[in-house]
Amino acid sequence: MSLVKRDALREYLASALWAMPTAAVVLALIAGTVLSAIRFDSASPLAALLFQGTSDDARSLLIGISSTMITVIALVLGLTLVALQLASTQFSPRLLRNFLRDIPNQVTLSVFVATFAYSTAGLYTVGILGGQRTVDYPRLAVSGALLLLFVSLVTLVFFVHHLSHSIQVDQVMRSVETATLRVVRHSFVEGDPSVELPRVPVSAAAVAAPRSGYVQAFHLEALVGVLARRDLTAVFGPMVGEHVTEGAPLLRVWGPGGSAPEERDRHDVARAVAQSARIGYERTLEQDVAFGIRQLADVASKALSPAINDPYTAIQAVDHLSSVLSALASRRHGTQVLRDAAGTVRLHVPGRDFAYLLDLALGQVRRYGANEPRVVRALLRAARDVAWFGDPVHRAVVRRYVEVLVDDVERMVPQAADREPLLQEAAGVIETLL
Repeated sequence: MSLVKRDALREYLASALWAMPTAAVVLALIAGTVLSAIRFDSASPLAALLFQGTSDDARSLLIGISSTMITVIALVLGLTLVALQLASTQFSPRLLRNFLRDIPNQVTLSVFVATFAYSTAGLYTVGILGGQRTVDYPRLAVSGALLLLFVSLVTLVFFVHHLSHSIQVDQVMRSVETATLRVVRHSFVEGDPSVELPRVPVSAAAVAAPRSGYVQAFHLEALVGVLARRDLTAVFGPMVGEHVTEGAPLLRVWGPGGSAPEERDRHDVARAVAQSARIGYERTLEQDVAFGIRQLADVASKALSPAINDPYTAIQAVDHLSSVLSALASRRHGTQVLRDAAGTVRLHVPGRDFAYLLDLALGQVRRYGANEPRVVRALLRAARDVAWFGDPVHRAVVRRYVEVLVDDVERMVPQAADREPLLQEAAGVIETLL
């Protein structure tokens, strides 16, 4: 299995709400089978710790646990759906994936499903032997059902605690910020702002996208190797996070001097592209830092909408965005250039520049919240903090943003008592950026 397919499977399973509970059911059945084969002598000191009832008592216990777990599972799924609905309507529909990937939610459901499966499977062996009733039964296995029942009780209390905290806006935005910063630190590929994408020769061959969807990740080592062996040069069209249409050009490739590649070479490159670029029906945070920024910007934009009108939540989102932008300000942005072992440029991959990321993060907040003084102050504070970590190029981008913000304030804040302090504070920020 190729690296792209393994990553795609791992990414899918991480957000599949059925995967961990299914594994828990299998483990519960295996554990029940093993414990059912263990017998303790009545003289053993451990025998006093085991279930002491009759076989009928044991069956009644297992039936009670099974019916209780069905009710609890329905409760957990209902609460989870309520949390998903609140996150979608109150914050952003792009946050639903984060709730599905939440490990405590998956573990909670797994514990309840495993307890149900363990107890239900025990009804096939407890008090029954060869289709006839028997007084002998695996006491250790029945005691395991009691232990799982108490574990489920503790897990239920923890789940209610966790769920009530996970739908709080502070926790939601903190989780998005943490995940986005993890992408910046571990998956963000720096570009070279001085490099421009090459002019594609007219004779260049186009490698079509195999399916419609979003570019989720690039793993380009195999592709660079194929290009080097065939003495070819290529350039990707879309960036990570952008949408492509099936049959549209995904990559353009050409030979020495701009010549058209041979048919065999085109086939090898197309196969390498399928192993190097992952396309899915949704955006993911694996390599797409802009997607994390988009989630926080959505929370701020929705908070500033007339239907919600919650400027303080927008200010909180701006604070979280400033942390992400500050981490990005210390990195180089632009086109990624990949070379072969001999140092020859083989592949160009377009990348977003810092101006795009800054506008993605704070552009909508500026347009929707420039008439609210507290939001403007938060934007100025974020601009000052981000500029502190950037080089002169990044500071110039921030300065242009603040200048546009000043224009919006002059147009949209009618009261001089509100407007003049903002303009003075903005002038101070611009002065530090010169």
